[in-house]
Amino acid sequence: MSRLSLPTRLVTGLWGAILEAWAELRIHKTRVLLSLIGVAVAVAALTSVVALGQIATQAQVESAERSSGRPAMVSVSAYSPSGETIDAEDLDEAFDTAVERYQVQFASRSGYLDTRAQFATGVEPVYGQTVDADYGTMHRVTLSEGDWFTDRDETRLAPAIIINEVFWERLGSPDLATHPTAQILGENPYTAVVIGVTPSPVWDTSPSMIMLYSAWQKTTTVSAINLQPPMYELWVPPEISEELMPLVERDIAGALGEGVQVDVQRQDYLAYPGFDESMQVLRLLIAGGSVLVLLLGALGLVNISLVTVRQRIREIGIRRSFGATAGRVFFAVMMESIVATAVAGVVGVIVAVLIVKSPLVQDVVNQGLVDAPAFPAEAALTGILAAIAVGALAGLLPALVAVRVKVIDAIRY
Repeated sequence: MSRLSLPTRLVTGLWGAILEAWAELRIHKTRVLLSLIGVAVAVAALTSVVALGQIATQAQVESAERSSGRPAMVSVSAYSPSGETIDAEDLDEAFDTAVERYQVQFASRSGYLDTRAQFATGVEPVYGQTVDADYGTMHRVTLSEGDWFTDRDETRLAPAIIINEVFWERLGSPDLATHPTAQILGENPYTAVVIGVTPSPVWDTSPSMIMLYSAWQKTTTVSAINLQPPMYELWVPPEISEELMPLVERDIAGALGEGVQVDVQRQDYLAYPGFDESMQVLRLLIAGGSVLVLLLGALGLVNISLVTVRQRIREIGIRRSFGATAGRVFFAVMMESIVATAVAGVVGVIVAVLIVKSPLVQDVVNQGLVDAPAFPAEAALTGILAAIAVGALAGLLPALVAVRVKVIDAIRY
């Protein structure tokens, strides 16, 4: 009869220990239930904290990307140190040439304007922003109603605008399917068609709007365009941003000629070390809360395991008298704890998923999220591994107590 290989013996021994531990757990149902409840609650809390922490991190990242753009967002600006006016057409042409040369997929101009709009209650000032269609993707712009700009909006006779909820309410909250319009006043008044609505924070009480830069060019004068050169933005892969920026600066500066200063730099949140530091603080807070919850669960499990081992002293002594080694007893008691907590971990993760994905919690944590994440697999894995680790730590002390039981004393117990 051939002998089994060492790996086979190890796997067979481990599987036998697991089956033995499971049989013992079925015998001690009450103890298992108490352990299961305590650890399951701890794992559910741990998993929920980790999952909500990752969702909160995603919310912070999206908020940063809405304000400064996605990584790597490169800004391009040009000015004349002598104060001379830069021709806007030349600037646009130099930028477009660089975008085409380096095959940049997303690029946008961005400018600001102060104008006025006619409402039923009178004329009110309106803060405006001029952008290209790619800006929405580059800055994760969210809409509560309607759609973002498309290339077709470039050819509209009446400019398309996207307004905030305050502006929309001033218009009477019309259905966008009816193509509502707004009267924009200024040097060259015009009628604009509302195609979308952006959410307004609680603190935002003033009407604002966004329009295509090309549409704004048609509604204003050449002198006004030259006086307000836009900011240009490129969304490029982060791994090539450092190499690309000096090339873009060189090409645009060369196209505009001497006397024009061109600045090219990253503006997204990853370009500033402070954001990583704030994320690190959030991660440390999450880790601290998770460890605390885990320790509380482990403490309760240790108490229950110690009481159970003392009640089983006679059983352990009989097993030792029939030839069970100290290592066998130690491993059996340890595996009982690990198997119990593994089951509790699975239950706890299921409870955490139900809590985090419940509609009530989702309405709170997913506010403002464009790419609302699914339940993080990392959080589920962390919960199960933490349960197993707790089982190993909590089973260590009872297992040592079981090993130190003397056979003669155990039989007399």
